[in-house]
Amino acid sequence: MDETLDEPPTSAVLLDNCHFSQVVFNNVEKFYIPGGDVTCYYTLTQNIVSRGKDWVGIFRVGWKTIRDYYTFLWAPLPSDAPGDTTVQQQVHFKAYYLPKDDEYYQFCYVDKDGMVRGASVPFQFRAETEDDILVVTTQGEVEETELRNKNLRKENEELKASCASLQKENIDLQEGLKKTQELQNSLESLRRNTEKLELELKALKEENKHLKELDDCRGAELHQLKEQIQNVTSDKQCLETRLKTALSHTDQLQ
Repeated sequence: MDETLDEPPTSAVLLDNCHFSQVVFNNVEKFYIPGGDVTCYYTLTQNIVSRGKDWVGIFRVGWKTIRDYYTFLWAPLPSDAPGDTTVQQQVHFKAYYLPKDDEYYQFCYVDKDGMVRGASVPFQFRAETEDDILVVTTQGEVEETELRNKNLRKENEELKASCASLQKENIDLQEGLKKTQELQNSLESLRRNTEKLELELKALKEENKHLKELDDCRGAELHQLKEQIQNVTSDKQCLETRLKTALSHTDQLQ
């Protein structure tokens, strides 16, 4: 088992209660050479917060609970990193503690509460043979590949056409936005001119009111002057009559 004396926290957690997508195992080989150390690479997604007593175990495929681990290592705590980013981690298994048979195994990440947060693809501890690397391509596979490529090319053309359409639409939207901005500027200028004209109209109304008051006042003064002129004319006529009478009387006395 593992070289540490501590045992990992385990529970009878079944497969249905696991969350395998929260830790992703990377670069897992199909075969590991027996007698060599194995480095396990994995990624902590933003959906998990690593804690002390989390561990990475090697399980034989077909395990039922996390008590079925073959060996394990404590998972290192990541350095400080924002909570919304992924973190790359690794643990190094010594060859002495690894399985000696050619059964299928997988890595599993288990948190301190005994919940499985990620599992790798299966692998074996044996040398790779020619049968493993021999790839036989049949005519059916060739036709299937050609059909897939044809569909991909068609999809690519459709995406190009869609991209061109979106670019044209974007240009039209930009032109429309520019015209809208020009109209807004014209509207703002018209509003300022309207406010200026309203102020001028108000000033003209005030001035007209003042002139009307002056005109009314001058009309009253003119009427008063006419009355004064009439009075003076009447007094003049009266004085002329008296003067004539006086002159006539003087002439008689002489």
